[in-house]
Amino acid sequence: MISFVHAQLGFLLFFDLRFKDAVNHFLLSETMQPAEIFPFIMQDPNRWSDLVPRKRYWGLHAPPKPLEEVIDDGLVTLQQALFLKKAGVDTVVDEDFLSNPPSRADLLELAIRNIIRYLCASREKDLSSAEMEGVDTLLMYLYRALNFVDDMEKLASSQNSCVVEELESLLDDSGHLRTLAFLYGSKGMCSKSLGIWRMLARNYSAGLWKDHTSLSETDSLETLVGKMSGEEIAAVEASKILQASSDQDLVLEHLGWVADIDQELAIAILTSEMREKQLSPEKVVAAIDPEKVGIHQRYMQWLIEEQGCDEPHYHTSYALSLSKSAMDAVHSESNYGEKNNKEFDSDMPFIYLLRERLQLFLQASDLYDPEEVLDVISESELWLEKAILYRKMGQENIVLQILALKLEDSEAAEQYCAEIGRDDAYIQLLDLYLDPKNGKGPMFTAAVRLLHNHGESLDPLQVLERLSADMPLQLASDTILRMLRARVHHHRQGQIVHNLSRATNLDARLARLEERSRHVQLTDESICDSCRARLGTKLFVMYPDDSVVCYRCYRNQGDSASGRGRNFRKSAIFKQSWLVSR
Repeated sequence: MISFVHAQLGFLLFFDLRFKDAVNHFLLSETMQPAEIFPFIMQDPNRWSDLVPRKRYWGLHAPPKPLEEVIDDGLVTLQQALFLKKAGVDTVVDEDFLSNPPSRADLLELAIRNIIRYLCASREKDLSSAEMEGVDTLLMYLYRALNFVDDMEKLASSQNSCVVEELESLLDDSGHLRTLAFLYGSKGMCSKSLGIWRMLARNYSAGLWKDHTSLSETDSLETLVGKMSGEEIAAVEASKILQASSDQDLVLEHLGWVADIDQELAIAILTSEMREKQLSPEKVVAAIDPEKVGIHQRYMQWLIEEQGCDEPHYHTSYALSLSKSAMDAVHSESNYGEKNNKEFDSDMPFIYLLRERLQLFLQASDLYDPEEVLDVISESELWLEKAILYRKMGQENIVLQILALKLEDSEAAEQYCAEIGRDDAYIQLLDLYLDPKNGKGPMFTAAVRLLHNHGESLDPLQVLERLSADMPLQLASDTILRMLRARVHHHRQGQIVHNLSRATNLDARLARLEERSRHVQLTDESICDSCRARLGTKLFVMYPDDSVVCYRCYRNQGDSASGRGRNFRKSAIFKQSWLVSR
């Protein structure tokens, strides 16, 4: 009964134009259904006319009709009440209305705001799908009536039950294309949504559409970040749809215009993990604009490093792309004189990171074609990259030439010799230091450093044969002397170790002979430690732990376990006389 009274009071107050109080009573009524409000918003007949219930309290108030007619009738009643009051007749109309009569526009806005409040509260109830469709669709109508753009877009972009057929012409005609795009997106109509975002981006860039940054605070969107332009916002919203879409044709169709606005968004679209089925790498590579090298490289990097692609042609394509970019960067670096220092300094980190990425990839991957990459950078100054490629091809001599002569990195050259693992590699490096050729003088300091670090392991005769007559004696004398002394020391040390080993072997053989030639005395009381039989004149065997067994038991248990149960394989035995004492 209380719910019945609240609903009836609400309708009576509604027709008396007291919309706030009416909605407060509606919210307190548990039996009132949201569909009872629908006739005030949309004229019958409509999609939801059959949902409107007919309840007992409907006979106590005027029949429902569109909101504008309710307000017009209420204003007529106010005018009549004013006339009667002037004539001295008392009326039931509120004195506040009579003393300060509101305008039709104010009443209409007040009514719509309160109905919006009621419909928003109704969304939290457990409604049927048809009722939910009516609530959300009519809520969008009311937002549109007051031009609540933020609320429209928030509703359209969230999970909703709006009927697109009822709203698309309304939103299109009123110019709320962003809301329509959000609505299409939430309903899975991705193609239509992307078409609107693309059109908006084109209009923003051409100045045909009002940019968001110029809107007033009441029209601004809470979802926008910073001072993004309308063109950028359109690309961001489109990228959200494309990142989740597995429709390859749709993604590649809209990739281009998003990339024109923001390449990072295009990369996020191509490398998205949200889609159920990944795009075909072959078609993606073909669709990427050749001028957008950054997108191509980032996609190839993701494909190889994160997706584990092992196709050689993708590895080669990625290496070639990085090589060309590195060559362009080095060329611009060599021409830095045309720039001011500030511009050059800002480019240096980019050049360094680009070359570092190229070098790491060339070292890590074994699937690209090094010869094809080498053909591209052969005329450039990318010497370290060339060294990596020649190393992949097994050209040890060329690698040493680059490291030692071009880059003059003695430490890297010696490290490479250590990786080769042959002493002749150090001799080969020494030859390069002493005879660089191509008009370059001998690198005596590097040669002395090489001899100082690795001379002890080199053949002194080979080293002396390669030393140049022009080499200052004071540079190499100490190193050569130390190298010769080390060789003599190693030779003598080897002789000592050899003689010690011979002595140890001789002692061991002698101890074994002494053990095997021991005399053992048996008596008539001697028994086998295994079968406990008297030995008498039987053949017997003595183990290292001094246990004695008959020959039959020895054949049964072998020589690894004694008659006392000791396993010599697991628990070895040593006697003091066996140890080397000389």
